[in-house]
Amino acid sequence: MAPVIKYHDVELHRNSLIALKHVTLTVNPGEFLYLIGKVGSGKSSMLKSIYAEIPIASGSAEVLDYDLTTIKRSEVPYLRRRIGIIFQDFQLLNDRSAEENLRFVLRATGWKDRDAMQERIEKVLRSVGMLNKAYKRPHELSGGEQQRVVIARALLNDPPIILADEPTGNLDPATGESIIGLLHSIAREGTAVIVATHNMALVEQYPATVLNCVHHTITRL
Repeated sequence: MAPVIKYHDVELHRNSLIALKHVTLTVNPGEFLYLIGKVGSGKSSMLKSIYAEIPIASGSAEVLDYDLTTIKRSEVPYLRRRIGIIFQDFQLLNDRSAEENLRFVLRATGWKDRDAMQERIEKVLRSVGMLNKAYKRPHELSGGEQQRVVIARALLNDPPIILADEPTGNLDPATGESIIGLLHSIAREGTAVIVATHNMALVEQYPATVLNCVHHTITRL
């Protein structure tokens, strides 16, 4: 199968400064990667470049057959529809239930059939063990439960890539372990998963390829 991400000698800038340089990376379907490094080392910049929030300054970069060096602004939403993004701070709509949060995303990404939407919502909530709490609003859920809803949201459009930026940063150790375990199970189903983290205990407990951001470059450990 063709790679879902191909970077060659890529350079990224933030605020006119070099965030990362000489990034060469290939990610295949079903591959699980950790992106580690200190705060400010370029982890978030790397993830944001994949969904075209940060432009490619130089080099070549392809994500899901989109050339990120020439991608048009009008094409970016279609690229992002095919990438599931998991944030540390959840970013759920607090005035809606878990189910309503997911329905909002489906409508925003072009779904129209109500039965198809309901079926998809139930499927992804079941896959993360949250179907029985679909009616609850975020403030009625624990941090781990909210993150499971966020993972369900990321899965809605069956993306080939999931990007998780410090997904366990606001969680206790046991809950963090369950979230990383869940992401590994998603990768085993064929989705490429990249997790930016500074939690080395989880990296050691759930081994996978490790990319280290240091001195504005990315190296495989």
